[in-house]
Amino acid sequence: MNKGKLKAKFSIKAKLIGIIIPMMAIVVSLLIIISYNKSKSIITNSANDLLETSGKKQVDQIESWFNENLASLQAIKTTLENGNLSNESVQNLLDKYYGYNNNYPEGFYIADQSGNMLKAKESKKSDKDILNSIWYKEGLTRINMGFGSPYKNEQGKNIVSASGIINDNSGKIKVLSADFSLDKVTVIVNSMIEMDNAEALLVNIKDNTILAHRDNSLISTKIDSNTSDKFLRDVAIRLQNRDYSSTELDNNMVVFKEVPGTDMVLISYIPTKSIFGELSQLRTFMIAIAIISIIVLIALIERVVQIVIKPIKKLTETIVAMTNGDFTVDVEVKGNDEISIMLGSVKEFIDVMRNMINNINIVSSKIWNQAEGSTRISKELYDSSKVQSESMQNLNITVDQLSSSVNEIAESTTTLANVVSNTREDSINVDKKMRETIDISEKGREDMEKVNAAMENIRKSITSLQEAINNVGNSSIEIINIISVIGSIAEQTNLLSLNASIEAARAGEAGKGFAVVASEIGKLAQTSSESVKSISAHVSAINKLVSNTVKQSEESAGYINESSYLISGTVDTFDSIFDRINDTNNLIQNMIEKVGHLDDVATTVAAISEEQAASSEEILATSQVMVEQSNNITQNSELVANDAEELSNTSDELSKQIQMFKI
Repeated sequence: MNKGKLKAKFSIKAKLIGIIIPMMAIVVSLLIIISYNKSKSIITNSANDLLETSGKKQVDQIESWFNENLASLQAIKTTLENGNLSNESVQNLLDKYYGYNNNYPEGFYIADQSGNMLKAKESKKSDKDILNSIWYKEGLTRINMGFGSPYKNEQGKNIVSASGIINDNSGKIKVLSADFSLDKVTVIVNSMIEMDNAEALLVNIKDNTILAHRDNSLISTKIDSNTSDKFLRDVAIRLQNRDYSSTELDNNMVVFKEVPGTDMVLISYIPTKSIFGELSQLRTFMIAIAIISIIVLIALIERVVQIVIKPIKKLTETIVAMTNGDFTVDVEVKGNDEISIMLGSVKEFIDVMRNMINNINIVSSKIWNQAEGSTRISKELYDSSKVQSESMQNLNITVDQLSSSVNEIAESTTTLANVVSNTREDSINVDKKMRETIDISEKGREDMEKVNAAMENIRKSITSLQEAINNVGNSSIEIINIISVIGSIAEQTNLLSLNASIEAARAGEAGKGFAVVASEIGKLAQTSSESVKSISAHVSAINKLVSNTVKQSEESAGYINESSYLISGTVDTFDSIFDRINDTNNLIQNMIEKVGHLDDVATTVAAISEEQAASSEEILATSQVMVEQSNNITQNSELVANDAEELSNTSDELSKQIQMFKI
């Protein structure tokens, strides 16, 4: 288990604030930009509409002025054509209209095809070349009175003449004309603009001559694409292209309006800085409001994030503590939202893990105690089998000596049959040997009884060992059941983590904090699963060791039972040998007493000695088998002791693993 303390580089709070605040700043900035552009568009459209309206009113005023004067002249023309006036009456009419109207203070005048001109007596109107004058030529082209092109008269004043042909039935071609000063038009152009800082100029589009302008020095000047003034140059280009749509020229909003019935165009314009002056103040105010709003939003967002993140932060600390094996932590659950449900699940998980770890600790202690008991019993079994092995070695030596003695008896008996003369002396030796044989046989029988008793102790120890091993097997089964419960809990926790990750993904950016918590829970579930696998491996190893121990104990029990059977047979054989040796001794005694019957007795003794030799060889073979089986028992006992010790070490390791958890 990783005991290092997990620590995130950036907290969820910092991430949320780092995402939300820039987004809010961007949104507020976009709203400010959109509002500013929309306001600019509205102001631009309003200014353009107002400039259009103002220009239209000016054009209407100019048109009205022209129409009013044309109507007056048209009435004079009608009078002259239909009144059959004499020359004197015409002159009186001319004099009457002199100074009558301020718009044409010189009155009207009449010129004929001969170059003669009639005018008021007080009129200063003069024209050296009447037939080539602008007003006369233009008048020849009109039946009704109409205004012509503006021009400068002989006095250098800008005027425009209204002229037209009159038919007075005199038979002469005559033209009626009157000169109008453009001062009135200039007044209309310069003074009737409804917008502050707005200006206007009137241009004759035939030759692009400026007829009216606030700057008197520009009046009567012509503008074209070579004009030095950029604004006037741009206006001239638009007029040449007959493009009268509203536009912006040289930082001025410009509106073009044609004067009906004339070749004049009114150009109204206003600097854009005058239009957007208040808009700049509005922009500054909106930026200030945006900055204040962002600061307030930052403070509110920080508080909201702090409130939302606080339980997640506590949950993260709890999960990190559990990851480090500390289950002494507690979770406080408040509310009914998703975080509260998650906190409740973690609290239930902590309770389950505490109970589980406590149960595993108890079982581990039982296994360790049983392993210690198995180790102790195994050592006793090993010591007993070692004693048995030594006893069997001694028995083997005794049987070997017995076999040697029996062979010697057989040889002596054979020699007795051949050498009768030395019978008594040999009989004494035989008697001595027989006594030694009796002592050895007695010792062998006692050793065999000890072996039989040791085998009985070994059998009882093996039985106790089997019971202890069976208890260990049962405890292993309980551990497996507990591990299954742990695995189920880990799977459920993993499912909980997966569900939490899905819900966090649905929540988008706001749910990344939940995704971190869900990831930590997944890691915890993974850690629990790995611990379950580790414990399962240890328990499997214990089960395997228990199975091997049971198998070896069963083999040892079989060997011991077989050894007990052989030892029991050996005891009987020793009793038979002992009896036969006693018989032999009696016979030898009789042989000594009955030397006369030596031949018959020697033959009998030889036969008996051969039987004893065969029996001793069988005893020796049995003793060797018993030694081998005793060695096997010793080896198996050593294996059992080693397995028991390994079981004890495994139990101790399991206890250490469990002690890593704090409950």
